[in-house]
Amino acid sequence: MPVSTQCYFTQSGTKPDYKEVLTLKRFTSDRGKIIPQKYTGVSSKNQRLLAAEIKKARYMALLPYTDRHAI
Repeated sequence: MPVSTQCYFTQSGTKPDYKEVLTLKRFTSDRGKIIPQKYTGVSSKNQRLLAAEIKKARYMALLPYTDRHAI
């Protein structure tokens, strides 16, 4: 179900950051996949930044790659 709200990061005045694990988990599914922007309402620019920061957090073992690697 598409969401037509203002971008979470624009609204809060922040940028995606790999150290904010709880914020990043909000934009990943229970399987660990990145949720598409049409479901989260994040702007295109912030979606690209978000994807890069989630991948960075996964590489640093702050977020799991899949649901089988619980933190």
